[in-house]
Amino acid sequence: MADLDLVRAEHLAQGLELGDLDPDPVVQCRTWWDRAVAVGVHQPEAVALATADADGRSSVRYVLLRGLDADGLRFYTNYDSPKGRDLTVNPYAALDLAWVEIGRQIRAEGPVQPTSGDDSDAYWATRPRPSQLAARASRQSRPVADRSSMVEAVAAEAARWDGQAVPRPDNWGGFALRPERWEFWNGRPDRLHDRFAYEPDGAGGWVITRRWP
Repeated sequence: MADLDLVRAEHLAQGLELGDLDPDPVVQCRTWWDRAVAVGVHQPEAVALATADADGRSSVRYVLLRGLDADGLRFYTNYDSPKGRDLTVNPYAALDLAWVEIGRQIRAEGPVQPTSGDDSDAYWATRPRPSQLAARASRQSRPVADRSSMVEAVAAEAARWDGQAVPRPDNWGGFALRPERWEFWNGRPDRLHDRFAYEPDGAGGWVITRRWP
């Protein structure tokens, strides 16, 4: 595993120019993500997700980013959760990947829509069985009397599906955010950080501009 202090110092020292960035923000995001994974950033897939309800009241929480490609940035959740309800009435969100250990950050914002049932089923099948049982038992974000009540609910699900595959609940699945705007941030000395915005060029591509930090 790399010394993250040395990696951060390398990023601080090197600086970035427009020509160093891939014209495709998905490719650029993947390049930085792979770098974060390779050097041992803790849980590099953890991403802050900001949503707003029908009245414009915002909220933010961390989720795990489970897909990154031309179809969007994907995460999975209980659709009855506060974020699920927000995205139903106001299907627009912002994500922030912040790899503080190596001095880099990526922001993306745009419309969000549920993924297909097949996509949700495929990801559900990769989850450990205890996670599947917990997801089925969860009454997302609702009050619960004590921890033992949660343990008992999971045990009941385990008994119900003993010897069988645990099916995905109808109210659990994926969302995909398709960014309309990206920002890539690379820390630099004296707070003159490298900050680049990707915005649509109107012809299916992207215009990249450097921004003051």
